Parts: sequence; structure tokens; C-alpha cells
Amino acid sequence: MKKMMKLSKSHYDYLKKYRTKKILILLTQISILALFLILWEVLTKYEIISSFFFSSPSKIMDTIVELFRSGELIYHSQITLSETLIGFAIATGIGFLVAFILWYSDFLRRVAEPYLVVLNSLPKIALGPIIIIWFGAGSKAIIFMCILIVIIVTIMNILNSFTSCDKQLITLAKSLGANKFQIFFKLILPNSLKDIVATLKINVGLSWIGAIMGEYLVSKAGLGYLLIYGGQVFDLNLVMTATVILCILASVMYFAVALFEKLMNKFYNN
Repeated sequence: MKKMMKLSKSHYDYLKKYRTKKILILLTQISILALFLILWEVLTKYEIISSFFFSSPSKIMDTIVELFRSGELIYHSQITLSETLIGFAIATGIGFLVAFILWYSDFLRRVAEPYLVVLNSLPKIALGPIIIIWFGAGSKAIIFMCILIVIIVTIMNILNSFTSCDKQLITLAKSLGANKFQIFFKLILPNSLKDIVATLKINVGLSWIGAIMGEYLVSKAGLGYLLIYGGQVFDLNLVMTATVILCILASVMYFAVALFEKLMNKFYNN
């Protein structure tokens, strides 16, 4: 039978203040967004700023409803979302694996470091024509562009986290007879959890950038295509609508990573 642990008054007060602070932060975030939307709508309604150039929340909502009824909203959103998720998963997985290999082998790490720096500095958009020749004008080229943008950052961030672990703890683990795999899973990985999650959060933004850049180059469908088409026909409502949908999908993906962070924290704390 489990015994209920009574919280001390100081602990209870701390938890109460922590919850209150979280609620206050959330309410402030919602209030800022609501104030921005209201101000935007008022400024365009009274023609203080031009709704032709800046659109308005009401026009964006009308466009969303119109796209949803025609089926274009789901169609274009799912194309971009699938490309982004595939690119994110492949780049993160391969990046983590390469970072582990480079951590495991000091020789390979020293050899690879300058190449990683050079590859990271390359303007990826300049490789667009080569990517199209390699993969064709389709989803494969878009996914590869997404991978290209995400993977180097993933490798460098995670590798830096792996190598920054306390050297004294590693020496102690070795003196107790731990091999490299045991050191990695019992010491390096738990120590790097926060940095790995931070890298995942960065990758969310980078993967969306990669997908949209790829769609700018080759796509005939997707949210990037809507952005291009809207700009070509000067339909700023469509451009702003596609941008808003991108923000919503990216936010959902970000919160999924945040949920993963909570689950990992519970796993390692238990």
C-alpha cells in the first residue's frame, strides 16, 4: 500500500507559485496574440494600413474557409507536412548516428570537423539546380533539401553536447570498468538530453525552412507553392493565409517535441 507523502508548506507554496507563473505566462502569450490580431484588423478596417498589402485577420479567415471547402487546404498542407516530417526524421536520425560515431572515434572526429564546418557554411539554395538534376523535380528533391539544411546542424550540436560531458565523470566510469557503450548510455546520453531536445526544437524550424525552400524550387503543390502562386498573382490574402497555416503546423510540431521532452525527463527521472 502506497503511503501518501505530505508536502511541506514551503514546498506547497513553491508549487502554487510555479503553477500560477505558468498560467500567467500562457495568458500573457494569448493576450499578446489577441491584441496583435485586433490591432491588425482595426488598422486595416479603417485603412490606416492597406489591406491589399498587409491583408487582415478576417480576410485570412475567409481564405482559410474557402480553401478548406475546395479541399486545397488539406491537400497542400499534407504535402508540405509529409515532406517536412520525413526530412526532419531522416536528418535527425542520421545526424544523431553520425554524431555518435564521431564521438566514439576521436580520429574520425578530428578528420571530419573541418568538413562539417565547410558544409554548414555552404548556401544550400545554391545547390538547388544540382539537387533537381540528382532527384528530379518532385518530392524527393524537396525532402533532400530539407535533410541538407537540418543534418549538419544536428551533427554539430549533438556532437558538441556529447563531447562536453564532465571528463572526471568519464574517467571515474572507466576506472570502474565501464566500456564506451556503457559510458554513452549511462552517462553521456542522460547528460546530453537537454541539448538533444534543444536541437530537435531547432530542427523543427530548419525542416520547415528546408521544405519551403525546396517547394520554391520545384513544387507544383504544397504551402510553398501557394506562397509562390499568391505572390505571382498579387493575392496577398493567399500569401498571408499560407504563412499562417505554416505557423500553426510548425507550432503543433514544436509542441510535439516539447511533449517528447517531458516523456524523456520522466523516463530518466524514474
